[in-house]
Amino acid sequence: MGELLALLSALCFGITHFINGLVSRRHNGLTVALHAQLGGTLIALPLALFLDAGSATLADYGWGAMSGVGTGVGVAFLYRAMSQGAISVVVPVSDVGAVALPVLVGVSFLGERPAPPAWVGIAAVLPTLWLVSQSTQEPDDKRRGTVSAGVPSALVASVGFGIQFLAMAQVDKDSGLWPVVLSRVVSVAVIAAVLGSYGAGWMLTGRPWAATVTAGALGTVAIVLYLEATRQQLMAIATVLSALYPAIPVLLALVLLKERLNRRQAVGLACAAFAIGLIALQ
Repeated sequence: MGELLALLSALCFGITHFINGLVSRRHNGLTVALHAQLGGTLIALPLALFLDAGSATLADYGWGAMSGVGTGVGVAFLYRAMSQGAISVVVPVSDVGAVALPVLVGVSFLGERPAPPAWVGIAAVLPTLWLVSQSTQEPDDKRRGTVSAGVPSALVASVGFGIQFLAMAQVDKDSGLWPVVLSRVVSVAVIAAVLGSYGAGWMLTGRPWAATVTAGALGTVAIVLYLEATRQQLMAIATVLSALYPAIPVLLALVLLKERLNRRQAVGLACAAFAIGLIALQ
């Protein structure tokens, strides 16, 4: 069950980033990030009120706040990256830290020991992300300038997402959802600080605002699913499965934007299925 929850989390994360990536093409990515997390906070409050059945400690709130810092940094710099470079490149780059950091900490410091097949699946994830990220653009339309500008921001985002996953996994299973609410609130504050430092605009209206807020709410559902997955599965396994979300924007681009799947992306998606199958043997 933990594997399924983590995969559903990846699906929600992928849809969230796809929608907000599209909005970030026409609006400042930092502004999009702010409104997305505001939407996530709005949905977190009723979830905590109606579904909460636990009692959080001060440590749980501390981990929730740290996760919010990671979320704020990750989302702010990912959407900034997507407003600068190709989505198919920067989203997988932003996933490197999200995969590596929790797995390394889980194995090195928390005593987690995935089964041998799961290790093979984990090892297959990074090449999978690289293959899925291969652009379908023609040689004369590689947009080298924008891609190179987006990659540094995506790398910063990857560290943020790694902290998000790592910290949220430390929240006690009996703590309920209020640490998630605090995480959302802190992420809004972090993004607002980043947005102010870059002098970006604060307003987003109309359909872009509605799409961004809805996608942000789905992002909160994703982190709740991930939290529950870590309570039923090793953090390393849950994180790797949740971090397969870059495959979702590629698939959505195929279906909704009529993009064509190149050979490397096809191999990457096949590798993703292979990795999932091995990790599920844990």
